[in-house]
Amino acid sequence: MSWIPYDAATSDFPIQNIPFGVFSTAAEPTPRCATRIGDTVVDLSKLADLFTGPALSGSTSVFSQPTLNGFMALGKPAWKEARRVLQALFSGENPALKENEELKKAALFSVSDVSMHLFADIGDYTDFYSSKIHATNIGTMFRDPKNALLPNWLHIPVGYHGRASSVVISGTDVHRPCGQQRPDPEKPPVFGPCKLLDFEVEMGFVVGTGNELGSPMTIDKAGDNIFGMCLLNDWSARDIQKWEYVPLGPFLAKNFASTVSPWVVTMEALESFTVPNHPQDPAPLPYLKHDDAYNFDINLGCTIVPHDGSAKQVCATNFKHMYWTMKQQLVHHTISGCNVRTGDLMGSGTISGPTEDSYGSLLELCWKGTKPIDMGNGVVRKFLQDGDEVIMTGHCQGDGFRVGFGQCTGKILPAKQL
Repeated sequence: MSWIPYDAATSDFPIQNIPFGVFSTAAEPTPRCATRIGDTVVDLSKLADLFTGPALSGSTSVFSQPTLNGFMALGKPAWKEARRVLQALFSGENPALKENEELKKAALFSVSDVSMHLFADIGDYTDFYSSKIHATNIGTMFRDPKNALLPNWLHIPVGYHGRASSVVISGTDVHRPCGQQRPDPEKPPVFGPCKLLDFEVEMGFVVGTGNELGSPMTIDKAGDNIFGMCLLNDWSARDIQKWEYVPLGPFLAKNFASTVSPWVVTMEALESFTVPNHPQDPAPLPYLKHDDAYNFDINLGCTIVPHDGSAKQVCATNFKHMYWTMKQQLVHHTISGCNVRTGDLMGSGTISGPTEDSYGSLLELCWKGTKPIDMGNGVVRKFLQDGDEVIMTGHCQGDGFRVGFGQCTGKILPAKQL
């Protein structure tokens, strides 16, 4: 137990979690690194003298930096050591912080009194397409239901390079994007605001340490390079995407915004929620094959707060439905010799479960607009309207506690007038 109070049954941030993020306050507006326990944000730059272990001693200036990149670049031993030290400091038996009133005043803040910032300098962002159920649903809608998956899908973790500059922190408003659409296939394309705006329930993982150009990662070591995970809403403009995606894939339909939650939950905190990997048939090629479990039981939810109605959860799914693992995604990304770097963000792709209420996008939930979603009191949705807010949540359920990610939120604003 911790001397810092929180409700163990409902808090996403108990002592078993110890996530990492970046924050500032009105009195000290310079962003710096933090952790969170309950509703208390802890300034790690103020605790620098308490990190005396072999992995962090002499490197604690990383906690004063405006991103987690410096800390993550220290590698897995430093990540584990930091988490172990913080759990000890927060435990009821340790007086180092508990009984130091001056240090507590300098380092501890209510979450309501801080501003959160993007946790990393994200040099590159890659989005995968790794839910078999989601890929099958999309293939069924737009191609032959008997051949919903393209021939390569069961052999490689399909992905594309996204736009890192438009990755934004939770709470950032998103303007409806404009672009070309072709609603009538018999007429020329038109330009205007997207009419079929969608969310995608995803998770992201953050690269902690990278590889040199020309030196691929191997499946047995890839896990050491993954720092942690966050929630990810990879907003999608479906009508723009339909017109533009052949032959090179999404462009404007996906580059206008991708929203992430502010706290990165470490892979160590998620270890006790490991579940068996999804069965893979045919067996992947040797460079992608691993027998150790690297799938996770993470409950995910998505709620829409319509501008003209009341909040309603429209999706409840789980990360464990993913077909390809994060290790496989990372190794495939680098097998060409591509170098990934500290802070790079990798998206899972839309996470859909086996039931209709577990589909991870409006495109699936309303089945391409044919099944409007009843939001109550006469309000319906097929796709997002201006003023709608999307709230994603995620947590792992333990015995009397939960390890969670907080919220990933964004509100849709009207398209900007040109």
